[in-house]
Amino acid sequence: MKRCLTDRQREFVDMAAGLADRFAERAAEHDRDNSFPYENYEDMREAGFLRISLPEELGGLGGGMADILPAIERLAMGDGATALAVNMHISPLGQWSSVWRRTGDERLAKFLRLAAEDKLVWAAVTSEIGTPNLMTDARTTASRVEGGYLLNGRKNFGTNTSVATHCSTTARYEDPELGPRLMLFRVALDDPAVTIHQTWDMMGMRATQSNDVEYKDLFVPDESLVHSLPVGYLDARVMETVFAWAMPAFGAVYSGVAAGALDWAKRQVIRRGLATSTRVQDTVAECEILLESSRSVLYRHADEFGSRRALEELTVQEGLSRCALVKYVCTNNATEIFSKLVDAVGGASYVRKLPFERMWRDVQAGLFMPFANYAAKELIGATALDVELAPST
Repeated sequence: MKRCLTDRQREFVDMAAGLADRFAERAAEHDRDNSFPYENYEDMREAGFLRISLPEELGGLGGGMADILPAIERLAMGDGATALAVNMHISPLGQWSSVWRRTGDERLAKFLRLAAEDKLVWAAVTSEIGTPNLMTDARTTASRVEGGYLLNGRKNFGTNTSVATHCSTTARYEDPELGPRLMLFRVALDDPAVTIHQTWDMMGMRATQSNDVEYKDLFVPDESLVHSLPVGYLDARVMETVFAWAMPAFGAVYSGVAAGALDWAKRQVIRRGLATSTRVQDTVAECEILLESSRSVLYRHADEFGSRRALEELTVQEGLSRCALVKYVCTNNATEIFSKLVDAVGGASYVRKLPFERMWRDVQAGLFMPFANYAAKELIGATALDVELAPST
């Protein structure tokens, strides 16, 4: 359905549309070859898309959350893998840009200017095998040394590390005075103590090349420690600067993949003379309703968190529950759209050379990305029943 967008949203969506149509022509090759789309990043850099979430005062395009989400969705309509990968750059920079707008922190401004000058590309590397990625603990360890810490451990799902210059990462530190702490660090990925292992060979989202990242005695100076919190705690700052941005951005990616499939399916049924079929109309209507429901939740989230009302009026667990909800709704609606569209397009949904099949595989990844379905429902259900899952800071 046609959306009513602001001038800023339309500007960003039009930029994303030009890129997405180009990326769609390359997506099948990168999916088949399990290769990273480096040329897509050159196109995004030239178009200014990598600067979309940076403040205008620092050389960016000044997009807030509400401006960026429709653009991410449109990019994912052409190539979900590229949209998911670049989201690991755009979303963190948007998080920190919002903090800078509020605080004016000069150290943060210097960091954001590097990104605006295309000297910095980001990745978020926090996932570990065998642990829910809830930012409450880590298996990677931090040991105190003079002037900083040594990190040792291995992360998986290192999305965007094929092009990223730096990443945010987590490690557990056994503080002799405060007890176990979860530490959040900034890390340079070109450090010799960082190894990226070529492990990515998945069913879908293949072009993200979300490979494992290993640290062996990686020295991180004190100034690269961004934040620390007690292990096992839900943290207000993490909620504001990570989940409040990352969850709707993930939702926008998978909504975009579904929107791309829906757009393709509508062209197919029109071409085949099936547009007047009440069965097909009913299927398309159900899919449009699911997609618009996801968009409504996305835009409510952007309004509540962009205005800071959610941060001021909700507890930390309540805020995290809202973050989990927006991601859950979008990713589950997206997978349901694909299941319904099979009725409209039939066997064409199963043909390898057609884009629907790749999109169908790509969209499945949304179900287990954080917050995974089980974790989201636990958080939403417990919060609705006034059950505290963990203490908050």
